[in-house]
Amino acid sequence: MRILVDFLPIIIFFITYKYAGMYAATGAIIIAMAIQIIFQWLRDKKVNKMLLISAILVSIFGGITLLFRDPIFIQWKPTVVNWLFALVFLGSRYIGKTTLAEKMMGQAIELETKIWHQLNLMWVGNFVFLGCANLYVVYNYNEAAWVNFKLFGMLGLTLLMVLIQVLWITIHTAEKKQKPQNETEHI
Repeated sequence: MRILVDFLPIIIFFITYKYAGMYAATGAIIIAMAIQIIFQWLRDKKVNKMLLISAILVSIFGGITLLFRDPIFIQWKPTVVNWLFALVFLGSRYIGKTTLAEKMMGQAIELETKIWHQLNLMWVGNFVFLGCANLYVVYNYNEAAWVNFKLFGMLGLTLLMVLIQVLWITIHTAEKKQKPQNETEHI
């Protein structure tokens, strides 16, 4: 349910684009994200920082798109958001005691610091790649293809990253469980 709520503004953008075009879709995503923030605030009495940053950037880039009637600004927004997230994940490696990946998932699983750093770098790479892929589609395909990529391509690539992450964690937690057994066998 939570993932549906997170992707609702993108779905609203997609549907509105199909029926009313880019500018209506841009206005719709700005409104949808504002409602999403209000809903989260009323429900939790706090707003997720990633959602807030994304909403601010949607409002800025979407507002510029509407003001200048040029879709390139809203098309750049996913790249800017992804690259900012990449910088935040990378910066968390050097600021504070734990990486952002560990802060987000550390209560659910236990990994060695080295593995957390590698997992965090995987997310950095993912966000950089998504930003680059977005620009590739923006400058090499038409607007409709970009809208489809924004919903299906970026969602698919993100889900692929999550699957890779699950496999990565599974491999490393299995290795950790095997180490004590192997060490006791040698005794």
